[in-house]
This record gives sequence, C-alpha cells and structure tokens, in this order.
Amino acid sequence: MERFEFSLRVAAEWLMLPIEAIAALIIATGVTVSFIRLIRYRETPQLDRFLNVRHYFARYLVLALEFQLAADILGTAVSPSWDQIGKLGAIAGIRTFLNFFLVREMKDYENEHVKSRL
Repeated sequence: MERFEFSLRVAAEWLMLPIEAIAALIIATGVTVSFIRLIRYRETPQLDRFLNVRHYFARYLVLALEFQLAADILGTAVSPSWDQIGKLGAIAGIRTFLNFFLVREMKDYENEHVKSRL
C-alpha cells in the first residue's frame, strides 16, 4: 500500500508541472492574441474596442484558472495535511470567485452585444 501511495504521489507531482505549464501557455496566448486584437481594431471606438478585447481575454483567463485549480487539487489529493487543505480551500475559493465573476461579466457583455445588434 505504501508503494502504491508513493507511486501515486510521484505521478501527481509529474502531472502538476505540465498542467501548470499549460495554464501559463494559455495566459501567454491570451495576452498575445488580445494585444494583436487591440492593435487590429484601433479604428473601433475606444470603449468598444476595450470591452471587446477584455471579453476575449477573459475567456483565456477562465480556461487557465480551471487548469491551475486542477493542478492545485492534484497537489493536495495524494497526502493532504490540514495546512495544504486550508491553502487549497483558500486558493480554490479565490479562483472560483474570479471565475464566477469573469463568466458573469462575459455573459453580460454577450447579452449587451446581442441587444446592440438588434
């Protein structure tokens, strides 16, 4: 049983790094693509351009937050201490809070965008 737990811990540690790297790549891609969109749409009125790019970038952030949360869960799933569980709870709470408001803001933006087209 001890050997299995050790193997599980090693596997979780090996999985955490690529998952965190994927989250970082998603954010880097979002920054790059959003910056390009900001430049490309410079003809658009400033507020519309800003809101459009912000909405677009928020999608990348939401996805990256999901990957980071998965890595955090892996880190504490194998042999959690109360300290690790507390940290995970705080991190998960903050990320869930951010995710909730980003998704809500995206939906509000999409609803306003649809209304303005009608």
